[in-house]
Amino acid sequence: MKEYLLYFLTFALAFSLSLYLTPLVRKAALQFGIVDKPDGKLKQQRSPVAYLGGLAIYLSFLMSLALTFSFDQEVLGLLLAGTIIVVLGLIDDFGVLSPAVKLCGQCIAVFALIRSGIYIKLEFIPWYVAFPLSFFWLIGIINAFNIIDVMDGLSSGVAFTCSLTLFVVGVLNGSIVIAIMAIALGGSLLGFLRYNFEPAKIYLGDTGSMFIGMMMGSLAMIGNYTSKNIIACLAPVIILGVPIFDTFFVTYIRWRRGMTIISGSPDHFALRLRKWRLSTRQTVIASYFISAMLGCAALFMMKVFVYSALLIIIILISIALLTGYFLKKIDMTM
Repeated sequence: MKEYLLYFLTFALAFSLSLYLTPLVRKAALQFGIVDKPDGKLKQQRSPVAYLGGLAIYLSFLMSLALTFSFDQEVLGLLLAGTIIVVLGLIDDFGVLSPAVKLCGQCIAVFALIRSGIYIKLEFIPWYVAFPLSFFWLIGIINAFNIIDVMDGLSSGVAFTCSLTLFVVGVLNGSIVIAIMAIALGGSLLGFLRYNFEPAKIYLGDTGSMFIGMMMGSLAMIGNYTSKNIIACLAPVIILGVPIFDTFFVTYIRWRRGMTIISGSPDHFALRLRKWRLSTRQTVIASYFISAMLGCAALFMMKVFVYSALLIIIILISIALLTGYFLKKIDMTM
């Protein structure tokens, strides 16, 4: 009972702090000209929108934990890596970092996290495989939440649904670290979403999208999923399925066109759905629903036996391939 009271208090604090801090950060960003300006191409908002929303999320997350939870080595490792990412994102939001330098900064943050003892720990995977696998997983998820941040409320709202799933994972596993950090992040995201939903008054910026990716990737990675079946080790991929799908889809489309992965293009699944027939709000809400359903599928997969879990994986892969085929057919040139 005490733990649930702690979870509620942490969520309420993070939510309240985010509601209070986000307008302040927005005001500062507008005052100092840290804004995203429309360019008539990928950036089609009517007027400049403030960046630095990620700073409000980070501060709300950090302060809510500081007021409700004690920091052990694992928590400190997560916060250190997250802080490195936030500083890196702040610098990048000023537009002074090249992609190569940004990637180097991400690698340093991930290396610091792994050094603190936070990496994939599965009995059937030796450490010399677990270390590089953890490294590439984290780099991938950091950039996946950055890639998906192409529409008002999309990345932050999907991250909110993922954080709720990870909170449930933490509670089911008796891991207070995962549960408390996931619910603190969820409260921070929900407060921010009040200002980020269409029409957005403030954007995440690289500060927010990379910080969210770091926290999501880390918390998903350290959960215990395989008590019933070994296939459930893929549950983190399902939980974070929306940003992972968009990353693979965009990478494939750009590769087919002979473009570099870091090139900007309107190939994201959300932009294609909007081009098809959905509004921005409908696309974003549909993404929340899909993310929630994937979270439920991952939780269910944790509790069934191996053949049922394998069937879930086959069904989800089939749906993803069919969805990708449908999205690829949408003409984005008109």
